[in-house]
Amino acid sequence: MSPPEEQQPVVPLRIAVVGAGSSGLLLSLLLQRQGHRVSLFERSPQLRTEGCGILLVKSGVEAVAAAAIPGLLDDLLAGGHPVQRFVFRNLRGGLIEASSAEREAGELPSLLIHRRAILDALWKHLDPVCFRGGHSLVGWSQTAEEVVATFAGGSQWKGDLLVGADGIFSQVATLLCPERRLRYLGDRVWRGVVPDARFCTNGDFLVYVRGRGIYANFFDLGADAEGRELTHWGFFLEEPLPEDRDARRRALEERVPASALAKLPEDAATIIAATPPQGVVANWSYDIDPLPTMARGRVVLIGDAAHAMSSSQARGMTAGLEDAVALAARLLPGACASPMQALQEYVEERLPVVHRYQERSRQVSHRMGRRRPPDRSQEGNGGP
Repeated sequence: MSPPEEQQPVVPLRIAVVGAGSSGLLLSLLLQRQGHRVSLFERSPQLRTEGCGILLVKSGVEAVAAAAIPGLLDDLLAGGHPVQRFVFRNLRGGLIEASSAEREAGELPSLLIHRRAILDALWKHLDPVCFRGGHSLVGWSQTAEEVVATFAGGSQWKGDLLVGADGIFSQVATLLCPERRLRYLGDRVWRGVVPDARFCTNGDFLVYVRGRGIYANFFDLGADAEGRELTHWGFFLEEPLPEDRDARRRALEERVPASALAKLPEDAATIIAATPPQGVVANWSYDIDPLPTMARGRVVLIGDAAHAMSSSQARGMTAGLEDAVALAARLLPGACASPMQALQEYVEERLPVVHRYQERSRQVSHRMGRRRPPDRSQEGNGGP
């Protein structure tokens, strides 16, 4: 009888993840735990935790649970505040509908949580030796044997797989899908977080339905480390996208126009007006059309790089977390015959799912009254 064949040891993959947002961090953390040689590249010198509140729907929390990283789910739940009630009002402040966010015993909640709390929880479990801050990707190329990423200043990384987790303005996606274009959704958007113990409390998610060219939401973030009760707010103003890129950037430095803010009830407008300028984040609203693929060869996309969508269904961050868990599962050592096969299996699993998310988000945006944007897209992919 012949002796059994010796099983060949599985060689860890060299994997670059570009973008240290929530999906990039979770994927890097999972790949580290699998024994791969991970490099996490981020344009900022340090982890960027600025931002505002997030409604992380239950499936996003379930994705973190599915990652099965000891302590991570507990840290996430501790940093958030379960949503208790959804309240819809008109612009006069009149109640349209209020409904409880019911859940079964033992079921994970949807969380009202600061973006910083999510990133801090992920960073806490990551081995930071993989982090490469101050690296701005300018291009990549690949052969049958390897992929090469090039960064500003001329430095390069070479390895087995490149993952684009670099958000809606993805540089990785620009080369992978040249047809990818940003599609303007019709709003300039401001978001902020402000101390508030009276207006929006007790786990409420409050919406002022779209009308008179505006839309606004507020939700309770619970108490911060100093015990202050916090409220997140978002204000959406329908307006044409300036043709000039510099004009767009200047517009994002402005406060919410007083004439637009005056369309809200006084108590809601006061919350927004009380936010200091450094606590406000502004951007233009974009999504992208569904892409035909999320991977080519040794390069793959996750998160907003692959399927940026409107916020109408609160699926953006959730979809990216789900991507990270699904891709990591395909890259388990020995799970696939080749890294490229792993990427293709990931695409076959996730592409139909994220296409449904994107379609549903657009449908709900229009049904909520969002004016259809001009029949043109943002040219290129280089920023707001």
